[in-house]
Amino acid sequence: MYKLSVITVGILILSQFVSAQLKIPAVYSNMSINSDNELSLKVDSFQIIVKTIDPVYRVDDFDQAWEDGDKGLVFNSAKKNLTGIMYFGLIPYGDSKHPQPVFRRSVQIRNGKSAIDIADVLRGRYDMVAWEKSGKAVLGYRVLNTRGTIIYNGVIGFKYEDKFLVDLTILEGPFINMLTSSGTTISFRTNKKVVSSIFVDGKEFKDVTETFDHEIRITGLQPATKYDYRVEYGENSQEYSFETAPNGGSRKPFVFGYASDCRGGVGGGERNINGHNGYILKKIMALSSVESLKFLQFTGDIIGGYSLNEEDIQMQYTNFKRTISPFACYAPLVVGMGNHEALINTFTEPKKDLWISVDKFPFETESSEYIFAKNFVNPHSSLESEDGAKYDPDKKNVDFPSYKENVFYYTYDNVAMVVLNSNYFYAPSTSYIPITSGNLHGYIMDNQLAWLEKTLSKLEDDEHIDHVFVTVHTPAFPNGGHVKDDMYYGGNNNYRPYVAGKPVKKGIIERRDEFLNILINKNKKTVALLTGDEHNYAKLKLEPDTKIYPENYPNKKIKLKRTFWQINNGAAGAPYYAQEKTPWSDWLSGFSTQNALVIFYIDGKSVKMRVVNPDTLELVDELILR
Repeated sequence: MYKLSVITVGILILSQFVSAQLKIPAVYSNMSINSDNELSLKVDSFQIIVKTIDPVYRVDDFDQAWEDGDKGLVFNSAKKNLTGIMYFGLIPYGDSKHPQPVFRRSVQIRNGKSAIDIADVLRGRYDMVAWEKSGKAVLGYRVLNTRGTIIYNGVIGFKYEDKFLVDLTILEGPFINMLTSSGTTISFRTNKKVVSSIFVDGKEFKDVTETFDHEIRITGLQPATKYDYRVEYGENSQEYSFETAPNGGSRKPFVFGYASDCRGGVGGGERNINGHNGYILKKIMALSSVESLKFLQFTGDIIGGYSLNEEDIQMQYTNFKRTISPFACYAPLVVGMGNHEALINTFTEPKKDLWISVDKFPFETESSEYIFAKNFVNPHSSLESEDGAKYDPDKKNVDFPSYKENVFYYTYDNVAMVVLNSNYFYAPSTSYIPITSGNLHGYIMDNQLAWLEKTLSKLEDDEHIDHVFVTVHTPAFPNGGHVKDDMYYGGNNNYRPYVAGKPVKKGIIERRDEFLNILINKNKKTVALLTGDEHNYAKLKLEPDTKIYPENYPNKKIKLKRTFWQINNGAAGAPYYAQEKTPWSDWLSGFSTQNALVIFYIDGKSVKMRVVNPDTLELVDELILR
């Protein structure tokens, strides 16, 4: 099943500091805490020890680096070895629906220090926001390292009172989340703790207490109605709008979008903003606005990830949210997890090019799932974790990561979107899973599968829902780039998760078939499976005669009972993958390595799809699904 290398040398582990109180989850195997309070993994006869690795940058190295100055704001980062260049310019709020910085000048950063000369550089004919009259404005800035790579996009507000003072600033957001027919949740982050308010339709909604991270629930609104809203934070405010969802089952025409995989691309500049392809992502967001999408589903690999510490992955999440902020303040962008959202403990020996990784723990404060939920506002479902499953080694305690805000569903009119996580409890080093235990890429574990079946049955009985889409990062049928894994593993069913040193009962293809049986055979409202992971666009028609197994597959086979579609769009900016040969290749069409946004047009019982390249605006593909 798995082929293990014989390790003949000790392996050093690069990871975060492991405290004396660290408890190893019972779901892992061959791990212990040694007498020096270090996390240790036994491989063959060797003990592999954890060592500390510091983050390269922290968000606070930038967001909290600003100080007052006589001629402008002073940048004085806690990271004293920071050297590079900073571009800066004013943000013209009110002049554009999607306010973004207009970079005007640059300054050098040396030893973590720099200064922005507002008084001389951004006044007179360059004062496009009239800060000289109002006494305040907001700056956008971009930091590049000495190699010319963008490492941070930030914003900072200032006010002038005989000198330039750092002002209370919305650093990211506001974002529209969890939109319903009667309200929404608006989230944003500020550079200082404050009680903020949001005014909608003459009503005030506010924080309960001072906070950096604001999540304010807006309620009591009318369905299918556009509302202006004003965010007030301290003496400052910003104004935007959103439209509530219609009542379920109104069946009026609307449009939504789908994409995934905007992690950093190749080509320099904005194609890799410390974790994501800002160039293509911004194009997708702009196209979404022009097309008046009611929501955009984005399932996984939004960043480069595979981070060894929270500070690194937080930098990447923050840069992603800065790119979408000018657009996601009007309509929801709903994010699901992929494999690159991984926060991990990594065991490595550079000389042998060996590495062994598992999901970081404690799960409740440091896992991939925890940091994802910390950064995004998604619905909560009844699914808590894999605790209680047959393979749970300790029924009395919580041993698995949480499914909070990474597995859920939401509805809009007569459409339901079910968001899954096929990288839960993820252990990236597949060959070593029998040693460490953990889940492999692409496998949906027991409790999540049971929740899916229950959820789809509920939606099947909902008279207001006509169309159900299920989205998961990994394709059930990979076509280019991940045929060796995803839900296929080259046709080898032996691949499966291990829990507490024991393999689970079902292999990857058996689990894929159970998944398909629920999606296609047990439910009629499900229209398509929306996937990513493979950096291309492709549509696959699944019907009773589609070949879905390798030659001489020895296990029980499933028979599909109706037509169903897998729509893969991992073409949001990550480096492309070309097409590979598979048993189902004859049923595949529309394959393209162009960047793509998939747009669904819902009109009562009808579902149509257009695929557009957001960079060139050319039509890539189209399809009538129903």
